[in-house]
Amino acid sequence: MPRSWWRAFFLVVLLSLGVGVAHADNYPSRPIRVLLGFPPGGGGEIQLRLIGQKLTERWGQPVIIDNRPGAGSNIAAGELVKAAPDGYTLLYMPAALVVNPWLYPKVPYDLARDFTPVTLLTTFPLVLVVRPGLPVRDVAELVALARAKPGVLNYASFGNASPAHLAAETFKRQAGIDAVHIPYKGGGPAQAALLAGEVDFMFDTAVSAIPNIKAGRTRALAVSTRDRSPLLPQIPSMGESGFKAFDLYGWAGLVGPAGMPPEIVARLQREIAQILGAPDVAERLAALGAEPRAMTPDEFRQFIAAEAAKWRRAVEVSGAKID
Repeated sequence: MPRSWWRAFFLVVLLSLGVGVAHADNYPSRPIRVLLGFPPGGGGEIQLRLIGQKLTERWGQPVIIDNRPGAGSNIAAGELVKAAPDGYTLLYMPAALVVNPWLYPKVPYDLARDFTPVTLLTTFPLVLVVRPGLPVRDVAELVALARAKPGVLNYASFGNASPAHLAAETFKRQAGIDAVHIPYKGGGPAQAALLAGEVDFMFDTAVSAIPNIKAGRTRALAVSTRDRSPLLPQIPSMGESGFKAFDLYGWAGLVGPAGMPPEIVARLQREIAQILGAPDVAERLAALGAEPRAMTPDEFRQFIAAEAAKWRRAVEVSGAKID
């Protein structure tokens, strides 16, 4: 074989062996793009801008948010799958991406195959709230009323297959009650319906529920988790209200494409964990109804698998599907 061919061959081999380490040592040397499956201005973007600003201060490279809304973040996830696994394209991963495989007939990703988990960022509980005129003071009284009037009580959600819908259907199954689902086009209309007395209860996001609870416009019965939330320590959890298997909440994390260099993953996780541990960041996140909760990549991988199994059961109970 010609000597020039062998030289070229060995050059390729050397470059392939060295690129991971050299890349990790120099990372990041250009802007980092984070895909976000929601329109501008939402809570996810606020979280990313907060963390991205801190990363920019540390690294001197901008973190650019690339909004790709639609299909429950499936569009953004599909873009990530096609990206190079070099650490310069990441994805803000909401809980919706572990729910979607059970809702949609087809999604553009495989949870176990197509993502490199970096870290969990935040969790945010839902809150079971009722209209002020409903004569119940705790979860047990709501269950008793619903059993006494099967099919009479109704509940609002942010839309078919939304976390609020799936949480309420899980509650119905575990409590053995019947209540009518009334879906609305988003959290705002659902909350307005509850305040107007058009519906009896709903699972609301913490950030939206807190102002109404404090003003006495709604009554909180429980947070949607096994344990109490640091954001709302005065409100009982579903776990302590007799529903020990109830533990549903929203969350968001950061993933990259499959095959990212472990050195880059480790550096990203380490830096972000330090940022999430800062008191000023925790305070800002609390204002958004979110709790910082960093994980190692392996912990986050296991978390994703467990959440997929949990939400699959919730979807099956609800019977929800999206065409």
